[in-house]
Amino acid sequence: MFRKILIANRGEIAVRVLRAAREMGIATVAIHSEADAQALHVRFADEAVCIGPAPAAKSYLHIPSIISAAEVTGADAIHPGYGFLSENAHFAELCGKCGLTFIGPSAAAMRLWGDKVSARREASRHGLPLLPGTGVLENAEHAVREAKRIGFPVILKASGGGGGRGMRIVREESEVARAFESATAEAMAGFRNPDVYLERYVGTPRHIEFQVLADKHGGVWTFGERECSLQRRHQKIIEEAPSPAMKPELRAAMGEIIRKAIAATDYTTLGTLEFLMDERGELFFMEMNTRVQVEHPVTEMTTGVDLVKEQIRAAAGVRLDLPDTRPWSFRGHAIECRINAEDPVTFAPWPGAITEYYPPGGTGVRVDSGVYGGWRVPPHYDSLIAKVIAHAPNREEALKRMSRALDEFIVAGIRTNIPLHKRLLRDPEVVSGTMSTRTIERVIADGLLEK
Repeated sequence: MFRKILIANRGEIAVRVLRAAREMGIATVAIHSEADAQALHVRFADEAVCIGPAPAAKSYLHIPSIISAAEVTGADAIHPGYGFLSENAHFAELCGKCGLTFIGPSAAAMRLWGDKVSARREASRHGLPLLPGTGVLENAEHAVREAKRIGFPVILKASGGGGGRGMRIVREESEVARAFESATAEAMAGFRNPDVYLERYVGTPRHIEFQVLADKHGGVWTFGERECSLQRRHQKIIEEAPSPAMKPELRAAMGEIIRKAIAATDYTTLGTLEFLMDERGELFFMEMNTRVQVEHPVTEMTTGVDLVKEQIRAAAGVRLDLPDTRPWSFRGHAIECRINAEDPVTFAPWPGAITEYYPPGGTGVRVDSGVYGGWRVPPHYDSLIAKVIAHAPNREEALKRMSRALDEFIVAGIRTNIPLHKRLLRDPEVVSGTMSTRTIERVIADGLLEK
């Protein structure tokens, strides 16, 4: 097992990893920018190293400084969390060359599953259902031909990234060339990779993902699915497990296909396979995230498995001692709300000093956070400040518990999206479990956030 882990991240995920390591008896090193000198993960860690000024490119994305911090402090492994360098194959390779264990997949596995085009090919090889689509498009003319073959509407997607960047919906032939040019430019700016591809566009889909975990001894476990349809601009807002749209027989069938695909590709860590569900209830593979997800707590709450600890054990080469998860059954229902420092109506980021902070508690309520009263939220990073997770025996009780928890949550000095969450939890589509990725757009278009 590792003696010391450097956490190459910040905020709530850094605190989450620190807690897991502390319970495992592993020493921790926090890295931080100048803006994060008083951050919670810095205060909790055994050691802390400032690696640069506030801009992420000069700190949390600056690989030489991170590697140097690990070497100076004698760390033997690096946990990348999510975002930043968590899916950077070059960083994973450099860790290995420097004698550091990257707590994640190998660089080869990351390239295989992390690139959307190669992931589609691999998924097809192993029987995962795919929407009609293409490989990397050569130019705008190629995009026009392929769009006509697939049939409109189609969607352009960046091969090397996510989060909605490099994505364009195209409804007719005259729009293809312009959409191709803007999508490739955005993909290059966001991911340093201009490659894009096409898929058939599904108008009102659900977004459903499956959690997997594998070790270096051939063990592969699937932990059912998460519903992630409540999104704004392709950014998830509320997640839950299980999905109210998933039938047990489909869950079992997909779990087995996924398990075999992961076993066949020498993948040895946490991962999440993401799918669209169309209006007929059919699933289609979109992409794989080769890291821990922001929404992993809802799976932990419905399984009793500490995914971060198991991820660390798997990276250390431990044979994981987990029960067979076939057939899969959930232990109750869990919902997660992402609390962002932003205006709840305009969604503008809202950095500043938190003058009062009182997180909710009580039976079945968990809060993962990286902030505290008196902390100043910096303007340089993602606006996520906390995640509230509610767990109960069934979905109806979980919704009520979450509503109660949000009523208790006090954050003063800055604005947050807690009012948005309260409004969504009252929405008929959410209450009935019939939401789609268009639900929040409808709420905004109808002006319901102001009410």
